Amino acid sequence: MSKKEEKNTKLEETKTNTKTDEKKTKTKVESTKTKEKSKKNISKKKTTKKKETKPKKHFFKEVKSELKKVRWPLKKEMVTYSIATIVFIIILGLFFVATDLIIAGIRMVFI
Repeated sequence: MSKKEEKNTKLEETKTNTKTDEKKTKTKVESTKTKEKSKKNISKKKTTKKKETKPKKHFFKEVKSELKKVRWPLKKEMVTYSIATIVFIIILGLFFVATDLIIAGIRMVFI
């Protein structure tokens, strides 16, 4: 065989190899997609079954158990939180009153 013929046969071989490789990767991708879809469908079915089997009466029991875990504030803490909240509201109220008066004064000057 001449060099040209050898090159042509090598090119043909690589073309066929790449085509088969492409086909294999396509089939792998398609198979993984179908597996993922089937997994999603299975997981959806499982979640709906869980919702149906769990009775509603357990909800209140769970709420009660969670409320037992809560650390409720002491009376002294509640007083300090309440005072801090009231002071913060007063400060914000004064800020907005002052802002309103300043804007009204500016409007009176220019209008």
